[in-house]
Amino acid sequence: MTDHTALPTFSSLGACPLPHLGVIRATGPDAASFLHNQLTQDFLLLDANHARLAAFCNAKGRMQASMVGFKTGPEDVLLVMRQDLLAQTLKRLSMFVLRAKVKLSDASAALGVWGVFDHATDLPWTCRAMDASGAKLIAVNPSATDADTPPHVWSVTLYPAAGVSRSLQLWPVGSAPALPALALDDWLLGEVLSGIADVQAASFEAFVPQMLNYESVDGVNFKKGCYPGQEVVARSQFRGTLKRRAYLAHATAPVQAGQEVFSAADSAQPAGVVAQAVHHSLHGDWALVCLQTSAADAAQQAGAEGVLTVGTDGGAVLALHPLPYALRDDI
Repeated sequence: MTDHTALPTFSSLGACPLPHLGVIRATGPDAASFLHNQLTQDFLLLDANHARLAAFCNAKGRMQASMVGFKTGPEDVLLVMRQDLLAQTLKRLSMFVLRAKVKLSDASAALGVWGVFDHATDLPWTCRAMDASGAKLIAVNPSATDADTPPHVWSVTLYPAAGVSRSLQLWPVGSAPALPALALDDWLLGEVLSGIADVQAASFEAFVPQMLNYESVDGVNFKKGCYPGQEVVARSQFRGTLKRRAYLAHATAPVQAGQEVFSAADSAQPAGVVAQAVHHSLHGDWALVCLQTSAADAAQQAGAEGVLTVGTDGGAVLALHPLPYALRDDI
């Protein structure tokens, strides 16, 4: 019998399409500088060999979207993000273009997003370009135009999950990795076990980046210039302690992003919210939950007052597990 409370492990490698993800493309001389001024990350100094985890925030520092961005040329940047927020994010970003020489478009019809479990040894947020077979690494020509450039496969190494290397790959639609088929629920479970939650429709404007630990997984640059919500994000980091964090949890029943979490110590007020969740046919139910640190501390002491449940009707009970990365105190 499978122990659903134990931290899952993966034995199979392979690839699967990710229909819940789409692609925004920014092109033009000001593509990098425009995104630099809108997102939590530095895109001006981004080279062709690295990617950025970033957030798009409102003026109050609340995350309206999260994405993985990388350059495919000096005037071309791709952003991979949740499909359920893509259209409204594209519309809102376009409102800020003004006189910037940049064109924003939905590239999802041309580029398919694949998730890959492999044996890669690259550090997270490493970006590689491969030929159309997906086998040979190629150098990106910074002076080439789209007309000069054959179709590329782009691969971005993500944070691992349960010891398995993961990457996002962008393939021209109609092409696919020559790898064994990977079950989608394995990939979705890996997303949760990596400890990094996406912003999705159910969590729109629910978190500042630190509530999802983005400052600890290279999702925020505190040395760059202003962007929407920058003052709030910086103040959250440098004035006082952070009172809400993301935690990995096993659930005794299926849960969904956006559901409130309650602590037995105070059942009248929610202690947090589910940020991302998955039901796996073999490994059960897992979630990333944003919790008050006081509630998480009580839960980890295993006392009766520390019991965490999802919803107000005594639903799923949560058991917290260690994060796969360290929270950074010094940024």
